[in-house]
Amino acid sequence: MKLRDLAERLACRLEGDGEIEIVRVAGIEDAGPGDLTFVANPKYLPAVATTRASAVLLRDDAPAGSSAVLRTAEPYLAFARAVGLFAPRWQPEPGVHPMAAVAHDAHLGDRVSIGAFVSVGEAAVVGDRTIIFPNVTIGPGTRIGADCVLHSNVSIRERVTIGDRVVLQNGVVIGGDGYGFVRLGDGTHEKIPQVATVVIEDDVELGANTTVDRPAVGETRIKAGSKIDNLVQIAHGVTVGRNVLMAAQVGIAGSTDIGDDVVFGGQVGVGGHLTIGRGSMAVGQSGVTNSLEPGAMVGGYPAIDLPSWRKASVLLKRLPELKRRVQELEARLAELASRVGLHGDSPR
Repeated sequence: MKLRDLAERLACRLEGDGEIEIVRVAGIEDAGPGDLTFVANPKYLPAVATTRASAVLLRDDAPAGSSAVLRTAEPYLAFARAVGLFAPRWQPEPGVHPMAAVAHDAHLGDRVSIGAFVSVGEAAVVGDRTIIFPNVTIGPGTRIGADCVLHSNVSIRERVTIGDRVVLQNGVVIGGDGYGFVRLGDGTHEKIPQVATVVIEDDVELGANTTVDRPAVGETRIKAGSKIDNLVQIAHGVTVGRNVLMAAQVGIAGSTDIGDDVVFGGQVGVGGHLTIGRGSMAVGQSGVTNSLEPGAMVGGYPAIDLPSWRKASVLLKRLPELKRRVQELEARLAELASRVGLHGDSPR
């Protein structure tokens, strides 16, 4: 693609030769002739002077090197869109594979693609242009919106509702039973029937092997625009707000309410029946055991405010040294006490 055409499609201001042919996108250290790269973080700006890329996406005020430049207020966003322009665009043709099993009363929208060994249950609905890859199971009464992509081995249980433009990566399970049991007098446990539903709103993406459980009553809901990474557990009765980000291996216990724009780093654990305020953030491997106010930034276990946790982390590394110093001071005090007892007077 000519650089001038790329600039137009990305809504960037071109500085340099618009006839340059761009064939791919690449990171700034790996880029070569014919590549488009980007710099969004200021610490990488020195690499602009040495990159071999034919063109660089830069902020309006960033210094240029010898390469052509595409100016934009959001170089990372422009780069992401450029990746989409150069990415392979294969997708399966519309239609139902002969080895799929679709219930007679299921409704499939226009230009739906159903792969081999897909099972679509009774009274299920699949929206227009949705793509369902092989080995997906869709339970009875489930409703899936338009322009969704369900990758292989996704399992969606009965009566689940999924909005438009939802992406489910391989192995996602939606609507599995929540973890609910009653302890009996003899020490055994009786299962609480998990018969309510799960709602996934528009523009949500769930990563590989992520699970979203159904509750006994009410619903589990993930609101529009939230993006959830691999191996995340959303327990029964949880509400996830709009535009929430969760990195891999996050676990949310039951009946917790997560506000809009919350960010959880990898392996964050959140207790049950909590309220996580809008815009709050927990850094990786935090254990959130109490509700968070809107805008809170926490870390550690149990999670505390981020500046305090960082200070505590620094002190943790010094514990052996501090222990040694305390022992030395205790020894000196003991020696002083011994001298006082021996001479019968007090030190001056």
